[in-house]
Amino acid sequence: MSQDPEQAKKLEALLKMLAISKGDTSKLTQPQRKQFEEYKFWKTQPVSRFDDKVDDEGPINSSQRSEDVPDEPLPLLDEFQWCTVDLTDPEQLDDVFILLNENYVEDQDATFRFNYSREFFNWSLKGPGWRKDWHVGVRTKQSGRLVAFISAVPATLRVRNKLIKSVEINFLCIHKKLRAKRLTPILIKEVTRRVNKQDIWQALYTAGVVLPSPTATCRYAHRPLNWSKLYEVGFTGLPANASKTQMIAKYTLPKETDTAGLRPMEEKDVDKVFELLNKYQSRFDLIQVFTKEEFKHVFLSSKNVVYSYVVENNGIITDFVSFYSLPFTVLNNPNYRELGIGYLFYYASDADFEYPDRFHPEGSSKLRKRLNRLISDVCIKARDLKMDVFNAMSCQDNSLFLDDLKFGPGDGFLNFYLFNYKVRPIAGGLRKDNSFDTEKRSSVGVVML
Repeated sequence: MSQDPEQAKKLEALLKMLAISKGDTSKLTQPQRKQFEEYKFWKTQPVSRFDDKVDDEGPINSSQRSEDVPDEPLPLLDEFQWCTVDLTDPEQLDDVFILLNENYVEDQDATFRFNYSREFFNWSLKGPGWRKDWHVGVRTKQSGRLVAFISAVPATLRVRNKLIKSVEINFLCIHKKLRAKRLTPILIKEVTRRVNKQDIWQALYTAGVVLPSPTATCRYAHRPLNWSKLYEVGFTGLPANASKTQMIAKYTLPKETDTAGLRPMEEKDVDKVFELLNKYQSRFDLIQVFTKEEFKHVFLSSKNVVYSYVVENNGIITDFVSFYSLPFTVLNNPNYRELGIGYLFYYASDADFEYPDRFHPEGSSKLRKRLNRLISDVCIKARDLKMDVFNAMSCQDNSLFLDDLKFGPGDGFLNFYLFNYKVRPIAGGLRKDNSFDTEKRSSVGVVML
């Protein structure tokens, strides 16, 4: 499994410090101390260790019983109290909206921040089978203000050939002023307790940092759609020996799409596309298995959040592709308040179905050609929706088109983790130097929001 060399170097240094200090963090910097505490917490959890050798894949701890799970959560500091956030209540939905838009992930220079919409939360957190008590919050007793949040949504995973009843953990957010209060481990334990009460013991989660121990590592890639704006807000720089005019020309897309039969997906397409996606997803080692009800919710329920397209010719649907919108707020810029961001989501193609081997040279060549045209057209669709950059990961078969379509490798890496499940490393579509691997590609087929 490939890892960012810089992250690996930092991790090695941390492990040395752990061995030397034996718990003494007095000489560590604040970031080192935070990483130390995170590592110390995960050592207490049923997760794979860095040096684990996995012979048999499966649950780490399989002896738990839901009736043995405590009915009450861990105690909080006196000024805080647990709550269940009711997203059907507009006021409580607003609480989550405000907390995440003001305190969730932003870049290190505090220039950009995710700008979630209320519709995005309804789409991502209220799919089929969602549970109100899996939307966990912490409020201050005095004001009732929501200051921390974490969520779980039900998901059936397939890890290689095994189906796992699971949840996906997302939107862990703590108010900036409270991040020294050690709320993160308590939030994780509380959402775990609530999920365990439903006799579910596995979870999928992601993080940009290296924790014990990644199942897979993928890399972000960015394709400028409006290079001028990206440059003006500081999202991208001007390369040496290049002019602004040259960069604008480099990333200019055709005015019209090129794929015959490309159109928005409709309700009538569900059965055919559901079958196509399932067949395409079968090539990967880590996927989410959708029911038809879940499929309809994920790809058709939120027109302003997720965009789904099919390619139909002579009554046959040969391709499916989707992307979702999650803009950035631009901080401290007098000219722009928002960046439009598109994220490649799930797709499927029958281009290489005639070849039983996913890596057959002729099949890979046909798939590469098909995906290059399809994703290029998706970029045009995103541009026409006023999006300024289009993001993708090195997961799925993306390595076949990322370089061809001028996606630049990003600085960020996303690590995939399985809770209470040990598994051999799964390819993330990266070579040892972290460039995109067009030959082996990725075996990660799940796309996390």
